[in-house]
Amino acid sequence: MFRVSHISETFDLVVQYIKQETVEPLRGAGRWLGFGLVAAHAIILASLFLLLGVLRLLQSASLPFGGGWSWAPYLITAVVGILLVVWSLSRINKGSLNSGGARG
Repeated sequence: MFRVSHISETFDLVVQYIKQETVEPLRGAGRWLGFGLVAAHAIILASLFLLLGVLRLLQSASLPFGGGWSWAPYLITAVVGILLVVWSLSRINKGSLNSGGARG
């Protein structure tokens, strides 16, 4: 009826199927997550440099930010930072790992 070779072939087939359906998608998800983390760090660093540049520009410009208005460049930079965060959050769309790319 059943031979040992049939059982071992069935076992090998099940192991291959499990690897195909679990391990390979997890590798793809890990790669996707890795690229996403690197991109997120790059965007955060670029945004910080941009905000620092805005602050330095406002501080060095010949605008009336002296005396009692010395806090104004910081407030303007904070508003620009908040606008950047709001704009970034508005650009996030929910996709899936299987979609092959972001949906627009």
